[in-house]
Amino acid sequence: MLTFSLTLVRHGETHYNREKLLQGQGVDTALSETGLQQGEAVGRYLKDTTFDKVFVSNLQRAVQTAEIILRSNTHCSGMEMVFEPLLRERGFGIAEGRHKEDLKNMANAAGQSCRDYTPPGGETLDEVKLRFKTFLKVLYKKMLEEHSSAGPDTSAGAAAGQSAAAASQTSAGSSADDGLQGVSVHALVVSHGAYIRMAIRHLVEDLECTVPAGEKVSQLFSPCPNTGVSRFILTLSPSKSGPVLSAARCVFTNRKEHLENLTDAE
Repeated sequence: MLTFSLTLVRHGETHYNREKLLQGQGVDTALSETGLQQGEAVGRYLKDTTFDKVFVSNLQRAVQTAEIILRSNTHCSGMEMVFEPLLRERGFGIAEGRHKEDLKNMANAAGQSCRDYTPPGGETLDEVKLRFKTFLKVLYKKMLEEHSSAGPDTSAGAAAGQSAAAASQTSAGSSADDGLQGVSVHALVVSHGAYIRMAIRHLVEDLECTVPAGEKVSQLFSPCPNTGVSRFILTLSPSKSGPVLSAARCVFTNRKEHLENLTDAE
């Protein structure tokens, strides 16, 4: 068995984000000045976490954010990233480059909610979920191959340690190492807002991750802010058909405390 943490981070702000324009996959923009500041802030927040593997969407805004995080990290500066097209943002077809209000108008004209509507040439939510499920298979295989003998957290006893850590952090307040006690293997994923939102829904709803006590579902599934941080603790077991998920826990989603001291950080 292997227990590891999965930390999900959305990229920093771009000018398209600021202007509420859809980027999707076809618009590959760089971070704005605010986005660079947000990247530095989340880098400081995660600086003491030793990531063993870093997976990044190969779109520029995600790559820049990941580079800043690793450059700021005490242990991982210079680590090679795995550029993964499976982590790209949802494709919005003909709506890419247009204002989000245009997408709402398209959805209204089609008699659908904006969340469920797929513009011509875009990806459905099920297609985005399939990409994430495919990524999880890649992640599980790499993590189990490279870290199956990583230490005491690979045993069944890790679950008890995680439960104790979850109970203690409630009274201690939030910190960047929440959920990491007793876990020695860590994976970082840097991706995009709509993609991360779908990923969290899949982990919680389909894979039945346990969630923090008292946490509202609306918060778990709320839109991820730029450089918002989410974390899950996953336990894998080997099988004849490949690695399988045997336990999963959501530690937190969409955390943005690291942005509190930034001006104009929305």
